[in-house]
Amino acid sequence: MQRSRFGLRRSVLCVALGVGMVSGSAFAQSSVGSLFGKTSAGTHVVIENKDTGTSRELVADSEGRFQASQLAPGTYTVTANGVAKTVAVRVGTGSEVNLEAGGAGQLDTVRVVGDRINAIDVSSTESTTTLTAKEIQALPVQRDVTNVALLAPGTVKGDTGFGNLASFGGASVAENGYYINGFDVTNIRTFLSYATLPFEALAEQQTKTGGYGAEYGRSLGGVVNIVTKRGTNDFKYGGSVYWSPSSLSSSKKDVAWRNPSATDPALYVYESQDRSDELTYNAYASGPIVRDRLFFFGLVSGQDNTTDQYRREHSYHTSNTSPQGMVKLDWNITDDHRVEVTAIDNREIVSHRDYSYANGGEFGRTHDDLDAEYDIETGGRIYIGKYTGYLTDNLTLSLEAGRLTYSNSNRNPLNLEGADCVRAFDSQANSAVTNYTGCWNPSQATIIDPTFGKEKDIRNSRRADVEWVFGPHTLRFGYDGEKFESGHAGTTYTGGAYWRHYYVYQAAGRRVNGVTLPFGTHYARRWISQTSSGSYSVENTAYYLEDSWQITDNWLIYGGLRNETFDNKNAQGNTFVKANNNIAPRLGFSWNVNGDSTAKLFGSAGRYYIPVSSNTNIRGSGAELFTEEFFNTSGFDPATGLPTGLGAQIGPKNVTSDGSVPDPRTLAAGNLKPMFQDEFILGYQQRLNSIWTAGIKGVYRSVKNGMDDWCSLKAYKDFADDNGYTNFDIDSVASCFLLNPGKDAQVAMDINGDGNLVDVTIPARYFGLPKYKREYRAIELSAEGRGDRWWLQGSYTWSKSYGNVEGYVNSSLEQADAGATQDFDNEHFEDGAYGDLPNDRRHTLKLFGNYDLTSEWSVGGNLLVQSGRPVNCFGFVPQFGNIDDSKLALYSGSSFYCKLPDGTTELRSRGSAGRTPSTWNFDASVSYVPQWAGKHLTLNMTVFNLFNNQKVTEYNEFSASGSAAANTYDQNFLNAVNFQSPRSVLFSARVDF
Repeated sequence: MQRSRFGLRRSVLCVALGVGMVSGSAFAQSSVGSLFGKTSAGTHVVIENKDTGTSRELVADSEGRFQASQLAPGTYTVTANGVAKTVAVRVGTGSEVNLEAGGAGQLDTVRVVGDRINAIDVSSTESTTTLTAKEIQALPVQRDVTNVALLAPGTVKGDTGFGNLASFGGASVAENGYYINGFDVTNIRTFLSYATLPFEALAEQQTKTGGYGAEYGRSLGGVVNIVTKRGTNDFKYGGSVYWSPSSLSSSKKDVAWRNPSATDPALYVYESQDRSDELTYNAYASGPIVRDRLFFFGLVSGQDNTTDQYRREHSYHTSNTSPQGMVKLDWNITDDHRVEVTAIDNREIVSHRDYSYANGGEFGRTHDDLDAEYDIETGGRIYIGKYTGYLTDNLTLSLEAGRLTYSNSNRNPLNLEGADCVRAFDSQANSAVTNYTGCWNPSQATIIDPTFGKEKDIRNSRRADVEWVFGPHTLRFGYDGEKFESGHAGTTYTGGAYWRHYYVYQAAGRRVNGVTLPFGTHYARRWISQTSSGSYSVENTAYYLEDSWQITDNWLIYGGLRNETFDNKNAQGNTFVKANNNIAPRLGFSWNVNGDSTAKLFGSAGRYYIPVSSNTNIRGSGAELFTEEFFNTSGFDPATGLPTGLGAQIGPKNVTSDGSVPDPRTLAAGNLKPMFQDEFILGYQQRLNSIWTAGIKGVYRSVKNGMDDWCSLKAYKDFADDNGYTNFDIDSVASCFLLNPGKDAQVAMDINGDGNLVDVTIPARYFGLPKYKREYRAIELSAEGRGDRWWLQGSYTWSKSYGNVEGYVNSSLEQADAGATQDFDNEHFEDGAYGDLPNDRRHTLKLFGNYDLTSEWSVGGNLLVQSGRPVNCFGFVPQFGNIDDSKLALYSGSSFYCKLPDGTTELRSRGSAGRTPSTWNFDASVSYVPQWAGKHLTLNMTVFNLFNNQKVTEYNEFSASGSAAANTYDQNFLNAVNFQSPRSVLFSARVDF
């Protein structure tokens, strides 16, 4: 367990306490903290919040123990028998207070005593890192929740295509949970986004990397808890400005096109002329509305951000001037009853302009012909209400309700010339080249259903938590329920179809859709794709019970049980996936080895479930039409993109989806079990002296039951043939079907061809799929120190993440369909799939901290050293001469069948193409707090990637180009695609009064 709690200021009484007594207090969704301690039996203990003036009075039990939970983070004075101490309460942690005789002096004579760092928190079995806003401000770290989370041990940065989200403990970036003031803000449409808040409103951020208790669920990776700032009895106000100019940023790298026969002289990756200017400004005020009772905090944030990007054929400009804000009210009705309300507006409207280069002009210098101008809206509003009641000294009740709305990248309707023209490409000269043709506008490849309105996600949630302390037990139980609705606007290709035109150059001809076409044949492929509009809901509920049992003064045992239900529905409100009574046990222990909080041995074991994403509802249960046809042609009309001389159809019409709403029974296995993971942690933490603590921890995680979709037909046909079902209607099965890979599946099929669905159990051998396999092993070493003028925290992690599937998303293919990737669509995508997974970073070193040069000047540093990620060789699945061949032909070259330069295909293993290089990055900052400004002004300059390292972070892993039929070796295989972000500079100025 690693915590970044660097003590109180010298003017505040800060003590490192050790009394041999521990507490098992837990924290509902970690928006609060607690304190605990020991004094004389029966003593009255007064706990006062120094910021708000509220106080509680408790009576120590027969052993002298006392505990106060559900405390808002802040500074508290604890008094008993004339002995007083001041202690800081942090989010999600327990602070220990020794009030036994000789523990401290009278409050009016007390001096700063103790050590520079707080005692080890022996009250928890969790693995967490907590940073306050002040600590984050002192570090050279990007100003967003993800980059702060990446400071924690066991976290690595995910793929660029997913916004570099954090991967926790080998899980995919789509398996985390995010909370603001105890309210779940994770967007479970894809699990790849979460509701944000203006960063200046953040008071503390806790990053949980494992071992969290039964009050948590719906995540396999980690949990990020954010507590916002709040008002106090002191009026405060101020503002800040953050500016990152493109003129001081280094250029990105370009990569040359490798194919010597290519007629297009453009670079493969062209980014050196990209520019980004960012300006953010904030103003805040807080204070009492009614002293000691009612408080407010308000913040407004503005921005003026622009980007310019230049690519091979098009360039883009964006601008964002969206305001955001937050208001928080805290009402202490009495000292025993508290209500808090939080409102956040995080909407953003980004203006886009798309350009093409005039007359084939040189790209990357200017924006030429304007193709499109439109806005994209994201974000929404959050409302959170919470009540906390201290009903007795030993009984606490917490009630919370919240609502979140989130616009899902809504694009304003376009009124473009050519919006009714078909999407068309000319691939006659080279099947791998995509030259636009016709009158359509590439800025509008699809048309969104204009009658549906905006795509929006809405979460309504409620929870109740009760805590009862009796004797050595702290019993907690509660309920957690939410309904998540995702609105989806139907789409179709512009002009109603997508045409691609080809010409057969091969002397021996080319095989197209099962037919060999002779040299000189013109032909075209037509795709028709339509999806329906609708609103899809996910309802998740959970009950939990847990007990923290103080067996002795030095031993704490934790036991918890969580019961979860997941219910996914289609647009008609009918359930197609429901999983009841998913039991998730949690166990843990904490041993205060020396009895003085200087050494701790701890461990935890737990099971964690994750629900089905609402994107699966949309893709699986919505009405979709997708067909593919091939035709003989004489050519095409370059003005419209439509074929000329349309002739006979080539081969059969391939229907992936027929446009009807599938029967809910056909969408998922009747015996489907949700995905869950087991986790085991064992750790030790030691206080070395008054300056340093260090720790070591071992982590093992294993997915025990995976879930994904199967999109093949062969299993159904073979099962029907083997069992004599000669009238089986193969069109009765859904195009894709959720199952547990490697296990038997209960399937509803029209097995007799009479229009009636019958439940049959298809043995696992017919699917040919291996079991879902993902394991993670890690050893984490951590250290934390604080001197008079410095503090430093660091970790080294050795880890190994391996198996045959990454998880809810596929980073290698940048496929964001959470829980419905192509990994198990067909058995042949699992050929060679076992190996080191995309988030496997074998070695990671992190060091960050701050040093006060003088009373006015300070410097900060942040070092990250990391080994590379595995690299694959992807290619097309060979034709196996069965019913699935036509479906496999629709996939890109994304299997582990590697195309070799000599034209042959060879099955390779995951990660067979080596690894990306190891990288290191150092960020640095300098701050100036001038005495002449009365310490109200702070000026800062941060340089990210100070040494401008730009090693490759991602290669082109596709060895084959063109279609499955053409399947030619791609000369750009293993060409660089992404690099480390170049050096950039951030200036800031802030005033606080």
